[in-house]
Amino acid sequence: MNEVVATGGIPWLTLILVLPLLGVVATLLADESLSRPIALGTSFVTLVASLPLWFAFDIGNAGMQFVEKHQWIDSPSIHYALGVDGISMPLVLLTTFLTPLCILVSWTAIETRMKEFLISLLVMETATIGVFVALDFVLFYIFWETMLIPMYLLIGVWGGPNRVYAAIKFFLYTLAGSILLLVAILVLYFEGGRTFDILALTHASYAPSLQALLFWAFFAAFAVKVPMFPFHTWLPDAHVQAPTAGSVILASVLLKLGTYGFLRFSLPMLPDASVTFTPIIMTLSIIAIIYGAYMALAQSDIKKLIAYSSVSHMGFVTLGIFTFNAQGIEGAVLQMINHGITTGALFMCVGIIYERTHSREITDNGGLANAMPKYATFLVIFALSSVGLPGMNSFVGEFLVLVGVFAWDKFTATLAALGIILAAVYILYLVQRIVYGPASPKMLPKLSDLNTREFGMLVPLVVLVFWIGLYPKPLLDVMHASVERVVASQSASVIVQRDGVPPDHHALAMSEGISPRLTPLEFGAEP
Repeated sequence: MNEVVATGGIPWLTLILVLPLLGVVATLLADESLSRPIALGTSFVTLVASLPLWFAFDIGNAGMQFVEKHQWIDSPSIHYALGVDGISMPLVLLTTFLTPLCILVSWTAIETRMKEFLISLLVMETATIGVFVALDFVLFYIFWETMLIPMYLLIGVWGGPNRVYAAIKFFLYTLAGSILLLVAILVLYFEGGRTFDILALTHASYAPSLQALLFWAFFAAFAVKVPMFPFHTWLPDAHVQAPTAGSVILASVLLKLGTYGFLRFSLPMLPDASVTFTPIIMTLSIIAIIYGAYMALAQSDIKKLIAYSSVSHMGFVTLGIFTFNAQGIEGAVLQMINHGITTGALFMCVGIIYERTHSREITDNGGLANAMPKYATFLVIFALSSVGLPGMNSFVGEFLVLVGVFAWDKFTATLAALGIILAAVYILYLVQRIVYGPASPKMLPKLSDLNTREFGMLVPLVVLVFWIGLYPKPLLDVMHASVERVVASQSASVIVQRDGVPPDHHALAMSEGISPRLTPLEFGAEP
């Protein structure tokens, strides 16, 4: 039986998945001179088509919304099933928002095989959105694997001098984790009632020993994506060699797939194992925060500095997720969005200056306050956002994470706060040297301030920085019910560990006021 539950009867999620693919076809058939406007127009239409997800979203409903479900394969039972909740919907909007900006930042930077480059970006958009909206494990895995191909091409074809090495390293790391993810999915299929329905499998019960094995299989896939320490070594190489658009997509969207996996699968499906192994995750997160900040401080390449800062900032996200309280998890989800905005903007700023000087060395790009005052203004804003200045977006996310971590363990929260101090050191030191440092005589003639296209790229990001920083309530309202559902799953695990009684997930969901649409029967799963 087919089921479509979407606003106004329109399958919005399918629409935003298909539109970039239509743009791929149009770009492929068009002349080279038309490929840029076609790809940009397609990405903008996709952004517009995704806006109903925000305006029609039912705040307070923890269940999946905009649900579409169709039988795909009868045996084994595989469905084309899509849906979003308060955790995945903002990430979908982040993806559709950043894709047009990635095309704009590549407008003149990519000089060869532009058509193929744009096709890779559009395929990447579809695959990434698919990961966030898939409600069937097979469909999820297809999208998860598909996104490796365009990212590999973006780095390996349009990257820097060592692009092939960086692309292969990225591919091998992520592929290794994906293989273990596939094994975990197959185990869940046989142990969870022979279904690939993600929501049905979420409400199934698994023995603690099996949960432990599945947890580490998921961890292998998601930790590489984040990337968590010590699985982070592919990231600096990938960022340094990738073109600007590749770095933006990688930092702003792809890294979030790992933390999304923890929230969507590890915590609700494997609550006992998640609680048991939390000290390990917290330790790795603290190491990532401090180590990433320390390594950023030692860099002379601007792009590599920002890459290591991503390792540090994503440590805050994993830290917040495993606090198992609403403040920490909401802060983590919000910080996923904030990191996408701020770090994406910083990589765009690096790309803009690289187009002029063809150097990413800090010593070659000094004195920008006088030579490029508009550019310097934007750079300082995004740098202060990265530090977590009150009134800007990152402050809200980091504050909530620290509140959640403090409730979990005061000493861990103290160590995390040390990471914020180190972030201020390396970011402000970077700003001092680039914006106010001495100008390089050989580079000074190449410096020209922002043009209209570049100015238009950065303004929307500044708006989001201050909007979220000054009024984060709309985002927090959207995610609150879904976060409470995740917290409730962990509460059940605590009860089980205390009383030894297997959890009744359906009764727990109803007692927590969670939408009955989350039950397996409502999604047509086998009883």
